[in-house]
Amino acid sequence: MAKPIQSKIREARAQKVLSVLKKLFPKAGMMLRYSNNWELLVAVELSAQCTDKKVNEVTERLFKKYRTLEDYINADQKKFEQDIFSTGFYRNKTKNILAAAKFITARHHGKIPKTMGEMLEVPGVARKTANVVLGNAYGVVEGIAVDTHVKRLVRLWGLSSESTPEKIECDLMTIIPKKEWFDFTYKVIEYGRKYCPAAPRHDHTHCPVTAALAKKPSSGGE
Repeated sequence: MAKPIQSKIREARAQKVLSVLKKLFPKAGMMLRYSNNWELLVAVELSAQCTDKKVNEVTERLFKKYRTLEDYINADQKKFEQDIFSTGFYRNKTKNILAAAKFITARHHGKIPKTMGEMLEVPGVARKTANVVLGNAYGVVEGIAVDTHVKRLVRLWGLSSESTPEKIECDLMTIIPKKEWFDFTYKVIEYGRKYCPAAPRHDHTHCPVTAALAKKPSSGGE
C-alpha cells in the first residue's frame, strides 16, 4: 500500500533534519552522571523539568549519601525531599523514587528491568524515562525519548502535529529509521541548547535545521 502524501513529506523532512543533526553533533549523548543503572534511573527521574547541570550538582551529593537501594528504601521522606529540593517538583519525585526503590527490590531483585513493559510498571516511569534508561543501561531501543526539547522542535520542524509525548513518539517512529532512534533524542537536545532555545524572542529562521528545511532542492540545471 502506498504511503499517504503527508507521511512521505514528513519522511523527507526527517531525512533533512537527521542530515543536519549528524553533521552538527556526531557524538551527542547522555549528559547525566551516574555509576550504575539504579543511579541512572534516579538521575533521569530528577531531570524532569530540570536541567542536566542542576541534576548533576544534586546527584553528586545524593549518590554519596544514598549508596545502595536499601538506603533509598530506608530514607526519611522529608529529608530526601530536602536533598533533591532544587530539582523542582521534589515531593512527587521523592514519592516516585522511594517507591521505585521498593518496587524494584521486591519485584526485580534490585535489578533495573530490561523491557519496556516492565519499566512502565515502575512508579514514576513513563515512556520517556523508560526509553532513556533502557537505551543507556542495556542498549535496548524500543522507542524515541520525547523530552521538552524534542517535543518543541519536532513540532517546529513539521515532523509531528501532536501535542502529547506518546503521540509524538509514534509519529517519529514511523518516519525515522530505527537505527537512529536512540541518538536522535540527544542530538535534538544538543541542538535545542546550542542553536534553538525556547526563548520567546529567538529567530528560528537562522537555525541550521530551519534553513535546511526551507532550502529548495536543486533543479540540476546550470
